[in-house]
Amino acid sequence: GHLDGSLRFPAPKPGDPLVPVHTPSFLPNRFASHQLRTTWLGHACHYTEFPSGLRVLFDPVLEDRCSPLTFAGPKRYTARACAIADLPFVDAVVISHNHYDHLSLATLAEIKRCFPAAHYLVGLGLAAWFRDAGFAHVTEMDWWQDARLTVQLDDSSSASHSHAITATVSCLPAQHTSSRYSLDTDRTLWCSWAVSSTGPARAPHTKSVYFGGDTGYRKVPRLPNNKDNNDDDDADDDYSERYAHLPVNPDFKHIGRLRGPFDLGLLPIGAYKPRFLFSAVHADPQDAVEIFRDTQCQRALAIHWGTWSLTSEPLMEPPEKLRAALRNRGLRETGVFDVCDIGETGFTTAREAQSTMPSAVSQSPARPTEAVSSTDAQQQNQTTTSTTGNAAAASGEKTAAQLEADRLYEEAIEDEYAKREGGA
Repeated sequence: GHLDGSLRFPAPKPGDPLVPVHTPSFLPNRFASHQLRTTWLGHACHYTEFPSGLRVLFDPVLEDRCSPLTFAGPKRYTARACAIADLPFVDAVVISHNHYDHLSLATLAEIKRCFPAAHYLVGLGLAAWFRDAGFAHVTEMDWWQDARLTVQLDDSSSASHSHAITATVSCLPAQHTSSRYSLDTDRTLWCSWAVSSTGPARAPHTKSVYFGGDTGYRKVPRLPNNKDNNDDDDADDDYSERYAHLPVNPDFKHIGRLRGPFDLGLLPIGAYKPRFLFSAVHADPQDAVEIFRDTQCQRALAIHWGTWSLTSEPLMEPPEKLRAALRNRGLRETGVFDVCDIGETGFTTAREAQSTMPSAVSQSPARPTEAVSSTDAQQQNQTTTSTTGNAAAASGEKTAAQLEADRLYEEAIEDEYAKREGGA
């Protein structure tokens, strides 16, 4: 891409429009709202406030550069919305993978200082990195594995007012890669995640969030250009009928069927050009709309754009492409899959808009469940992790739901191979 000029990194010029940045407004206490609220802190980072009182931070990176070096690498072109110390609570930190724009040791160290009881949920192989860096409360998970997270709150004025917040965290597939340096490529797992938590008795609604992290959806070959040059901006539309035969990743439909539907999706729309270089690992807005549909999200907010110049598309192009993709699918341009400002909070209520997808019955977990207990930050730091499972799992036998999940997966893989071999 560098050699033929197809990969460029556009930098904003003075006066160029950028994503507006606002000072966030967080809830004053854990139970101040019946709404599911989530605040975009730039790139893939969201701070999500559940009505249950749970507070989750996804892929926090608040440094100026997403790089192993403090003086080189992509530099943030929009200001930070806030500091970690400005967050009122952090119970769980969810990491999609170990690339520098999604995993920052400096940011994590600040979380550890401000919220020592926070629990970290990561993909296979990544827990060792956290423990080497001094983080004790880490749960490592594989795709399709679920964990039960418990946050024990304590009202010091009365022992009878102690309260536990519970949540289910699911580690789910993504189409990406991982590395921190040149020799560790793909040695740790890349993931998407789902978090669901039920509110207190006064508002016993279960709210769920699907976090896409960083993912591709399909692999697009180098396309012929409409003009006689090497500018990928002029290439054919890879969602035209001519390219309808390209296979897509079936995992997202499995996610929707086996873990959905979700109240809210946080889905990547940026870092996609040139497509022949990045489509396998980065969704463009059209891919993101398909992921939104496949995973059965009722609403979605865009992430993975507007913060660093990582690829060749114009800095403010992703929202335009997203609106066009929504129109192409017959969906409203606003109120379904939205773009927000950095520091802005999106929310859903118990009576939020109806799902654009048909309802599906969630299946039982396809893997044993991890039980993770933690305490509120005001309490003493105590965290334990134990593995549990049902009798069938313990004996090595698969449940009916697990067998059905295996069958669906094998069927989808066979379909994809048939398409490729038949050229369909």
